[in-house]
Order: sequence, then C-alpha cells, then structure tokens
Amino acid sequence: MLPKTPIISSQGKILVLLLTSAEDLDCTPGFQQKVFHINQPAQFIEDQAILNLTFSDCKGNNKLHYEVSSPYFKVNDDGSLVALKNITAVGKTLFVHARTPHAEDMAELVIVGGKDIQGSLQDIFKFARTSPVPRQKRSIVVSPILIPENQRQPFPRDVGKVVDSDRPEGSKFRLTGKGVDQEPKGIFRINENTGSVSVTQTLDREMIATYQLFVETTDVNGKTLEGPVPLEVIVIDQNDNRPIFREGPYVGHVMEGSPTGTTVMRMTAFDADDPATDNALLRYNIRQQTPDKPSPNMFYIDPEKGDIVTVVSPALLDRETLENPKYELIIEAQDMAGLDVGLTGTATATIMIDDKNDHSPKFTKKEFQATVEEGAVGVIVNLTVEDKDDPATGAWRAAYTIINGNPGQSFEIHTNPQTNEGMLSVVKPLDYEISAFHTLLIKVENEDPLVPDVSYGPSSTATVHITVLDVNEGPVFYPDPMTVTRQENISVGSVLLTVNATDPDSLQHQTIRYSVYKDPAGWLNINPINGTVDTMAVLDRESPFVHNSVYTALFLAIDSGNPPATGTGTLLITLEDVNDNAPFIYPTVAEVCDDAKNLSVVILGASDKDLHPNTDPFKFEIHKQAVPDKVWKVSKINNTHALVSLLQNLNKANYHLPIMVTDSGKPPMTNITDLRVQVCSCKNSKVDCNAAGALHLSMTSLLLVSLFTLACK
Repeated sequence: MLPKTPIISSQGKILVLLLTSAEDLDCTPGFQQKVFHINQPAQFIEDQAILNLTFSDCKGNNKLHYEVSSPYFKVNDDGSLVALKNITAVGKTLFVHARTPHAEDMAELVIVGGKDIQGSLQDIFKFARTSPVPRQKRSIVVSPILIPENQRQPFPRDVGKVVDSDRPEGSKFRLTGKGVDQEPKGIFRINENTGSVSVTQTLDREMIATYQLFVETTDVNGKTLEGPVPLEVIVIDQNDNRPIFREGPYVGHVMEGSPTGTTVMRMTAFDADDPATDNALLRYNIRQQTPDKPSPNMFYIDPEKGDIVTVVSPALLDRETLENPKYELIIEAQDMAGLDVGLTGTATATIMIDDKNDHSPKFTKKEFQATVEEGAVGVIVNLTVEDKDDPATGAWRAAYTIINGNPGQSFEIHTNPQTNEGMLSVVKPLDYEISAFHTLLIKVENEDPLVPDVSYGPSSTATVHITVLDVNEGPVFYPDPMTVTRQENISVGSVLLTVNATDPDSLQHQTIRYSVYKDPAGWLNINPINGTVDTMAVLDRESPFVHNSVYTALFLAIDSGNPPATGTGTLLITLEDVNDNAPFIYPTVAEVCDDAKNLSVVILGASDKDLHPNTDPFKFEIHKQAVPDKVWKVSKINNTHALVSLLQNLNKANYHLPIMVTDSGKPPMTNITDLRVQVCSCKNSKVDCNAAGALHLSMTSLLLVSLFTLACK
C-alpha cells in the first residue's frame, strides 16, 4: 500500500495527497519524509550530523546523488546531513535534492528561528510546507508538486495523486490553470476518477519556474462539490545552462609601474539557472595569458567577484621593456562553484598597459648645424629627439623652447606632429652685414609632466649653430615713400627732389643707377646717376591720374651686382590747386509756356573742377552785348545757383540766351554758355513745342530738376 497523508477539509471530509514518480504503486519513490523542523542552533558544527534523510527510488538507489541548496552543507552516503564548516546563519530553509537514474525528489528543512537570506530557494520557489496547514475557507488542501526540468520520455508520467476518501460516488476530479486549460495548455492533466496528476512533456525551469494550478471535485453534472484548491507545481532546476559573458568586449587599462594588487577591471558572467543553487554559483579563473612574458602570471582574477588585479612587481610592469603592452586573457566562468562537474563559458579580456611619462626626451645630437641665406624665411633645420614613451600620448610628444640666442625673435621652433622633430624656422629675415653667425640654445620637454622620480637632464638641451649666407640685396630707398608738394602747372623741367637709395651690401662697394618704373601720366624724368627727379610735362591736379590731389610714381634703384638686384621706391606728389578751370552751368536747355503766368524759366547751377577758394561763390550774368535788357532776368539764389526768368511773355519760338558765370579765383575765370529756351504753346494741358523745334523736357520738369540740384547743394 502507498503511504498516505490525511488532510481534513473544512467540511470534515478526509482528503489524501499521494506523491509518486514511478509506475509501481507498491513503492513510492522519493523521500520518506519531506519536511523537517529544527531549531536554529547557535552554530552548525562541522561534520556533525544534523538529521538523517531516507530516500528510495524503488530500484536499489543505484548512483544516488544528493544536492543541498547551501554550499556549506552536504549529505553523506548514509543520508546524514552535515555542515562543511562551522557556520551560524544559513537562512530559514534548506532544500535537499536527491536523484538517481530512476527517480528524484526534494526535501525541505525548516530552520525555526532562522533569518531570511537573499536568494534563498524559499524566496525563489515560494515553497509551502509539505505538512498541510488547514485553511478554514478551503475544502481541499494540497502540497506543492516538485518536478525536475529536462525529464526524458516516457510521457505522460505521474507526479502526484489527490484522493478524496469521502467524495460522493460518481464525482470527478478537475484540474485547471495555466498549463492545463490556459496557455501553455496541456502540460498537466488529472485522472478524473483516481486523482492522479501527470505531466505530459519536458519542463524548462528557465521558461516557467512555477505553475499555479487548481484542483476541485465536481458532480456528474460538472457542478463543483469541493474546491478549487491551489496546487503549486515547482520546476526543480537542473544545471543545463552554461555561464555567458554578455557585456563584451572587455577592455581594461592599467598604468605601467602600478603597485602589485592594482585592480584592472571586473568581468562577470550570467547563468540562466537558478541563482539560489550551485547551478548558477560561478567561479572565475584565467585559462590563458598572451603573451606570457615577462611572467606567465601577470594577473590574477578573484574567483568569486571576477576582479582582475596585477600580481607582478611594479618593475615588471614597465611598458618600455614589455614585448607587447597589450595582454589578452582567456577568462573562464564555471558554475557549480567551480567543481569539475560544472559547465563553463569563456571570454577574452584585453588589458592595455598604459604609458606614464617616465622617460624624458633626449636630443640625438648635442649640436646641430644650419645655413640660411640672408633675407630668407622658413624652416632651416629639423632637430631630432628620442623618447621611449608611447607615441600616442603626451608623454612622448615634444615641446621645444628657444632659451638663449634669440633676442630679436628672428627664430621660432615648432613640433612636427608626425615625427616629433623640432622644426627651427627663420621668421624675420636675417642680415649678413649685421651678423653672419647665430647660436641658439634649445630645450625639449614633454607635453605631459614627468613622474616625480624622473627629471630632464643635459640631453634635453641642444645647441644650434646657424651660418648666414651673403646674397646680393636690392638697394633700399630712404625714405619710402618719398613725399613732395608742388603747385600744379609748374613749368616743365622743374626739379621736384633728388631720391636717395643705399645698397645693404656695404661690403661689396657697388654702384646704383636709377630709372622710372611707373609714371602713369608720363610727367616725370629721373637722372640715372644722381637720382634727381624733374618734370617733363605740365602737372595737372585735375588729371584722371591724380587721386585726392596726390600723384603716385614708382622708381627703381639697380645695383651693379652680378646678377644685379633691384629696389623700388614710391614718390607721392601732392599738387596744390591753381585757378585754371572756368566754371560751367547746367542745365543748358529750358522751356516755358507762351501764356505762362509764372515767368520763371529755369534754375541754373554752376560747377568748377578747381578747389575752394577757386570755385564758388559764382556770379551769374546775362551777356549784355547780345540780349535786350528788358526781356530776361537772372537772380542769385545762393553761391552756386541762380534763377532765369522772363520779364514778359514771348511768342512760341526758340531763344538762345548767353549766360556768363564767373568763379571767385584770383584772378577769376569766366565762361559764357548759351541757354536754349523754348517757348511752347500750352493749351488744354497739352504742351506743343513743334514750332519751337524738338524738345523732350517740359518746363515743369526742368524746374524740378533745377530745384533738386539746388537742394543737393
């Protein structure tokens, strides 16, 4: 007969839950007692038996294997549970999993007075007590069913049985919930007559760890008699998932010369198995180090935390002496707390030995030589240095400074970013006649500061000897530009000045000849020997070649070198104004209606190319000798404008009125210009000037133009 666990329902009926995992019902495989209660001791003593467990697979217990939820306990072959070391707190619950090729089961050890610890199986599985606790509102009380994941055929297989000894004849068991009639459907079923619960397929704890089912009894019509009572199915974890490193690539950096024990990086793996069991309890180790020089064990990994630290002395962690500053470690994570039976996963950790500035730059030579032609600029020599530090860092990049021999700031030095060389340049042309030799003292440093125990030595300075080569330089005018002021219209042949050019090559004793280089108006001449400049044409301030009263000409000074060198000088001639331009009037055409009531004809303006005081005020007059006095009148408006008007209406015709305008120069200049006045017929707002000759502007338009010009003045 099968052992039965009686459960009293709220109606006083006796229900029996029978657990089995074998086809032979005469023997129930599993633990004979599934729940134990012990008081929390002050300490669990190493190798001292806590209790004895009895497990049978009904086949002789061949290859029986026990697993305990805590790594600090084990079950001996005789079924005694013992501690592996002296320990106090282990939580409120321990679970023991027994397995043979024919059966497996789970037992629970309840520690009365124990404290919860994070990640206990009770938290993960939410185990209920195997010993039933009566619940007043339930008719049926059942205990959880424990099923290992990854079971093999055959299916279905019985995993438990519910028996109601007092159920009415003809009543049936019904099982519902996710895994039965809800997705995923059909995983579990119950024999409606016997109450035997079976599983129909392999379970995967990583997909679903627990199933919440409900059991009830119904009459022949399907009406519920008892229940529903919750039935929890717990999937027991198997070690079927390897550790996985999910956060790669893993790259760490450590400074060269770091103390032993310096943490480089942390590597952690993930195991999908139950984190409360050894199936997901990981241990780490280094499987391989590449390269294996100068030591095959440059690093150590904390087996529990995954921290990678240095284990060699700072002297061995010298980037400049290493074969390769990059190390690759094959890191292995193994579950089952690192036991041989555990599954493994690997990943590569790349560790870079970072450079620090522990080597100062050194010049490859103590002295450098350079030559440069006088007057030239640009790079004259590249200074080379050596530095053992990492070329990709500021510990290698050089910074050069001229510390002596450059009072005139004629030299500059910059770093070539590709080669790290110092490019010494001439930025201000050198003069051979002043100094044919220069000596510079240059120092080199790194962009990054040196470490405290390293300093710059004598090799960090160098001397550069520079030889200046003499070249034939062009003569230099002094001053440049040259300036002179003269009145316009001076007589041809007048001397303006004598230019002066000197040869910088004072040691060569050369002669200089002069010539005109640019003379836009062709006014000037220069004596090729002594540089005297005179006029060969009249200077006209109003010429289009004169700008703001200044005329510009260029001259050449040519030495007798081989080949000859040339210098250029500029002459600026400021021309003073002379009253040599008569004023002129505008406009010169006007019109008026023959019956106009307003006898104003036109407003005249005057202009003069000369400068004040040789311009306005202007005097406007009618040339009396040519026009009768009693027809026309000219009235002054201001210094530059006058009004021409009629004294009486005239017949339709063309009239020519000679206007005489005189400026204020001394002596003054006068100009007489004919003003053509057209007298037109103006009827019904139409202006007819045909008889007076073609005319394109009306009188009104002319008056407006004249008034606008007046306003501008």
